[in-house]
Amino acid sequence: MMTEITNPGEKKMVLVSGRAHPQLAEEIAAELGNEVLPTSAYTFANGETYVRFEDSVRGADAYVIQSHPAPINEWLMEQLIMIDSLKRASARSITVVSPFYPYARQDKKHKGREPISARLISDLYKTAGAHRLMSVDLHTAQIQGFFDGPVDHLMAIPLLAEHVRSVVDDVSNVTVVSPDTGRVRVAEQWAELLDSAPLAFVHKTRDLSVPNKAESKTVVGDIKGRTCVLIDDMIDTGGTIAGAVRVLKENGAKDVIIAATHPVFSGPAVERLSQCGACEVVVTNTLPVPEEHQFENLTVLSIAPLIARAIREVFDDGSVTSLFDGRSN
Repeated sequence: MMTEITNPGEKKMVLVSGRAHPQLAEEIAAELGNEVLPTSAYTFANGETYVRFEDSVRGADAYVIQSHPAPINEWLMEQLIMIDSLKRASARSITVVSPFYPYARQDKKHKGREPISARLISDLYKTAGAHRLMSVDLHTAQIQGFFDGPVDHLMAIPLLAEHVRSVVDDVSNVTVVSPDTGRVRVAEQWAELLDSAPLAFVHKTRDLSVPNKAESKTVVGDIKGRTCVLIDDMIDTGGTIAGAVRVLKENGAKDVIIAATHPVFSGPAVERLSQCGACEVVVTNTLPVPEEHQFENLTVLSIAPLIARAIREVFDDGSVTSLFDGRSN
């Protein structure tokens, strides 16, 4: 007597995209030889978001691609509504692809009565119906533990480091510089990819009562006459990173290359970065960089091939960790 019915059909992948950064979703789809699912999405007069997928997603493994530039809350809400729509349309699995994790800087309490908003975001994703989370260069690795399910923490460092290697004349004359003590662990990963380059870091002070404000003070490490690769996970207003360039130059750095994953570029960031004295600013397109945010010495690398490879590994039940030589943050 038969106790089960088997389905000979193959797995189906669908890629859906929000409206925040459709170009990235198109690039990811092209890398996978796929197309983004046709979607109707619009905003009502009172600000409410409406989303409907034009084709069936029943039984599909769905990947919800959404970037989170300003206005971040609008794009986050749109993504949550997309997840809910997929759940109610009987998608087999739902993977959130948030290259730039929203609210990542609010990952712990600095003072009493503060929220841990990064944890709240994970709870929202889970409640909406997400089974898996995929992101690039989280602000802190502990965010992986906030989501109750598999988390694929992708690293853009190899992509950025390979570009730096291609533009510097002598890798042996490179020093990797962390803009503060908190990113020294990431700087070590950079150093490993740049032939065990020496490390330095900029000591800075921050007033916790004033957001987006920090003052760079001194450099710890040997940078005189060397090409400094100043690394960070994101550039928001650019004040910290521009101040660090100034300190490095004052202490005898030959050249400074800024390398960061997420180009938030709020407020005066473009002006600061274009005038800070760095010979190049290298970022990825985890966030859109509109024309008005581009400047002469800015290089934007595509993160789409990395995300596409990770999606393929997940879909094929492969290993995402294998993309990073067995390392994962």
